[in-house]
Amino acid sequence: MNRRAGKWGCAGVLLFLTAVCCAAPLSGTVGAMTALTAAQDDGAGDVPGGSSADIPPRMLAAYKKAAQLIGKQSPKCRGMRWPVLAGIAKIESQHATGRTVSAQGDIRPRIYGVLLNGSGAGGNTTVFPDTDNGRWDGTASGERAVGPFQFLPSTWESNGRDASGDKSADPHNADDAALGAAVYLCGRGRNLSDRDQLKNAIYQYNRSTTYVTEVTGWIDQYTADAKNGTSVQATGKARTVIDAALAQRGHPYSWGGGNADGPSRGICCTPSGKSGTHITGFDCSGLTTYAYARVGIRLPRTADRQAGVGKRIPASDGMSALRPGDLVFFGYLPGNDHSIYHVGIYLGDGKMINAARPGTRIRIDPVNAMSGYAGGARLL
Repeated sequence: MNRRAGKWGCAGVLLFLTAVCCAAPLSGTVGAMTALTAAQDDGAGDVPGGSSADIPPRMLAAYKKAAQLIGKQSPKCRGMRWPVLAGIAKIESQHATGRTVSAQGDIRPRIYGVLLNGSGAGGNTTVFPDTDNGRWDGTASGERAVGPFQFLPSTWESNGRDASGDKSADPHNADDAALGAAVYLCGRGRNLSDRDQLKNAIYQYNRSTTYVTEVTGWIDQYTADAKNGTSVQATGKARTVIDAALAQRGHPYSWGGGNADGPSRGICCTPSGKSGTHITGFDCSGLTTYAYARVGIRLPRTADRQAGVGKRIPASDGMSALRPGDLVFFGYLPGNDHSIYHVGIYLGDGKMINAARPGTRIRIDPVNAMSGYAGGARLL
């Protein structure tokens, strides 16, 4: 069934056919890759401080602690930063989401991967015989990955370290697991500030080029977060909306993609000919539709129509009138909501969660990264 882009894309009305819905001017944003390069060039690449809104504080503390301790464990290693460890843990366990992490770092219930018996479950096609008699993976019938960094017991045996101070190296402890991952990534003394060496280390962790791309994307995003001091002050439903949107970071932009149920394949085509038909992800209004559905609010599908929901915040009030969780809009003509072409979700501190344009991934951007600020809307 053919569907018109105007029905499903971010803009309900395209006033300028040469414009791309949800697109910023090419010079308008600094991508995460650029931010990482700048951080390395100006000496800020170590990012000893900083935070990221989607990482639980106790897990973030474990990543930072491991980055500080690695010098004693691997003196020749260079460039280990907490975003490197966070990028791995994001893909491996979503930062132990759904588990309880004690003050001592113990994660309960424990995190187990699929049994690696060659059955095909979870994508495994190779049999890994048991090496730990079930000590770490809870079964003597084979091997399965364990903990927030998903170590095989055999790999943990040579890389596990005690970072929690209890004289036991436990892959189910956040501190120990993070330090063990740092040791493994450092190898015999890699320089992880070198992009090629970083990619090689990640490839060794999981021999998949797709995995390397996903992890490096998250490393770049967390590095940018730390450099920019991203934090979110929100509670209640606003926090639920923001967390839902932040959890989609790394998903690709897909023209017409995304709905209340999550990412989906998009449609063809943007005015510049970019198609979302083979991309599973979100466009700008697809992301906001998904995030607000988590609190039971059903939004219209396009950015210009979403501007008609809730309490409108005029652009003339300035960005200081925005609160975390508000929708934030951008248009071609000031004061004309029919010209709105883009929507994001405000995080605070002048930043928003943003599905910017084709060829990008969902990320945190400054609000002024997009042109034509058109105010916001408060739904909560």
